[in-house]
Amino acid sequence: MRLVFGLVLLIGVGIAGFAVKIAMERFEQYQTALAQQQQEIIPTTQVFVVNRQLRYGDRISPADLQAVRWPADFVPFGAFTNLNDIFPEGDEELRTVLRTMEQHEPLLATKVTAPGEDAGVASRLGQGMRAFSMSIDVVAGVSGFLRPGDRVDVYWTGAGRDGESITRLIRSNVQIIAIDQIADSDRNNPTIARTITIEAPPQEIAALTQAQSTGRLTLALVGINDEGETETVEFSRDALFGEREEVAVAAEGPQVCTVRNRRGAEVVIMQVPCVE
Repeated sequence: MRLVFGLVLLIGVGIAGFAVKIAMERFEQYQTALAQQQQEIIPTTQVFVVNRQLRYGDRISPADLQAVRWPADFVPFGAFTNLNDIFPEGDEELRTVLRTMEQHEPLLATKVTAPGEDAGVASRLGQGMRAFSMSIDVVAGVSGFLRPGDRVDVYWTGAGRDGESITRLIRSNVQIIAIDQIADSDRNNPTIARTITIEAPPQEIAALTQAQSTGRLTLALVGINDEGETETVEFSRDALFGEREEVAVAAEGPQVCTVRNRRGAEVVIMQVPCVE
């Protein structure tokens, strides 16, 4: 009796195993057919994404990446589709994160350094550009609201050719790449900076150096979506307070000289010593 029971149990287990095998094969065939059908409908390509949150300064290793299928027509600009492009020298030359990336976000060339480089300022300079540091204070630095990655207009205030005090826009849409010793563009806390480092071509750096040594520089923050170049702007002291006119009035008795200052529609007359 026990022998018959054991034989029946063995046959039942075999039939169950065969049924599971058939079911798995059918499921795999279904998955393969579905994948082929999806590829026919939406062409895909391989894109590497990060499998965990990466922040400024983190080093990227192959263990931090995952290859996924991505619609071929919508691959983000700068995305990596080949692991050898990310690590051309293997694990010996790792890249460094320049901007925060969330889990499953595509790895972009603009958010990492070249292989083997750190996250220093030099890694963020464009072709033909140079880094230039400027001294600022709380007023010139827009009350500490500047962050790396912002763009500013640079105004110069000093004496013009005729000695008159003027303020002039000398450079527009200048890119800030660091504030003091901070180059992390993901920082949200305001910083009262003493120096900023900007990105500019050599010719502009020469102009800014001359301007910094001959007058006072003030920065104006440019909006995120403002891509236009600001036209030349210049304002003098006379334009601010009105034209200055000297008028000599002849009268009986001692000579009296006055100076007339025009402030909009108002004219203010002040008595001054006469000069022969």
